[in-house]
Amino acid sequence: MERSLIRERVLKYGADSLFNNEAISFLLGISNEELNKFNSLHELEENIDVLGITKLQKEKLNGFFTLARRFQDEKLGERIKISSPNDAAFVVMEEMRWLKKEYFKIIILDTKNNVMSVEQISEGSLNSSIVHPRETFKPAIQKSASSVILVHNHPSGESEPSHEDIVLTNRLDECGKILGIKVLDHIIIGNGVFYSFKEEGLI
Repeated sequence: MERSLIRERVLKYGADSLFNNEAISFLLGISNEELNKFNSLHELEENIDVLGITKLQKEKLNGFFTLARRFQDEKLGERIKISSPNDAAFVVMEEMRWLKKEYFKIIILDTKNNVMSVEQISEGSLNSSIVHPRETFKPAIQKSASSVILVHNHPSGESEPSHEDIVLTNRLDECGKILGIKVLDHIIIGNGVFYSFKEEGLI
């Protein structure tokens, strides 16, 4: 009965009318009651093994998330032009907003601000001993980049910069000037929110 109601809504209003869990239920035949136990797709993916569904349904659900990641990778493989902090945050938000540890990455840009690649620099607490200028700019130099955008996440979900974040940003900005690779921004990713050093006039 539940799936038939969802099917009727799709036929009448289109797939856009469905919530995420309803869409998965419609596509994979999994009980919406099971899916509603979790508040987000990320939480659902982390708890597939405890769902009261068959092994085949679990594999279908794993396949769904794998396909979603491949789709995201394809989108990132297209030429994305960074015109604002929002554009930069969009590139990494869904990947980084849920991470349990801090990761530091750089978005490497060409002369037209098109994304060339996103490179992970370090994992763990953000400080000068882990995020070293040499390692930070190495992939940008190898790709003959024109500029970079610094990115890291806060596992707390908050995006306000710490004193260490500000000190590190200033240090890397100065190093970029010496190397001729401009640091356009430093984006801090929280849970669905972000902080831009450029927007706040700190870079």
